[in-house]
Amino acid sequence: MKFSQTLPFALALLEPATALVGHSWSVEGVPEDGMREITFPINIANAPHEVGFYFAQQFTFTGQSDVGYTGLQPQVDSTGGSVVHAAFSSFVPGSTSTDANCSDGADGGPGVSCAVNIDGTYANTYHLNVKNSEGTTWVGTLIDSVTGEETHIGSYTLPAITKGIEASQLGFVEYFLGTKECGDLPKTAVTFGNPIVEGLIGTIDVPYEYGDCVGKSAFETHPVEDGVEISVGF
Repeated sequence: MKFSQTLPFALALLEPATALVGHSWSVEGVPEDGMREITFPINIANAPHEVGFYFAQQFTFTGQSDVGYTGLQPQVDSTGGSVVHAAFSSFVPGSTSTDANCSDGADGGPGVSCAVNIDGTYANTYHLNVKNSEGTTWVGTLIDSVTGEETHIGSYTLPAITKGIEASQLGFVEYFLGTKECGDLPKTAVTFGNPIVEGLIGTIDVPYEYGDCVGKSAFETHPVEDGVEISVGF
């Protein structure tokens, strides 16, 4: 799933999914050629330990119209405890990767998709770091903000005209296991922290419902310290 760049409230459904909540994020004072690093905090302490929800932040690279994204997907517990799935992908045509955690294509279209599973507690906030390593190569890293443990999600190289990450984009909550009846959505909650960029100020605007479940998903949102909390479902 990805939001349209030109129509913020539109959804480009490349596979069946239930669109639920969107929000805008922005960073003040970004250079014209974009940011070389950004971190998106996400906490899923009150999400069910089952597959279906995706909590993500999108970003646009200067010189490109298509987006990248990174986010978390809860998983079913393993024998070792809870499992967290982290994703890091590009929808930019011409993206390439030789990373073992990545594969060609994104939601059935051009790009690259990278992902990793970790045995990790849901209680801790995770920092999803997107960083330029060299040239037009970008690396996604999952960082446990409590323990400091870092896990490599993936890396990809974008076309030569690509520069840094632009100052604003969108984020979303969706249920991606096919179209779901609004009243059947499991109850879940997520906290999106303000984007972190060294020396700059990141913010998130008030989240909003969109898609077929507007007014039908028990949507609630309220501000928290350095971010917003969102809940949906029953």
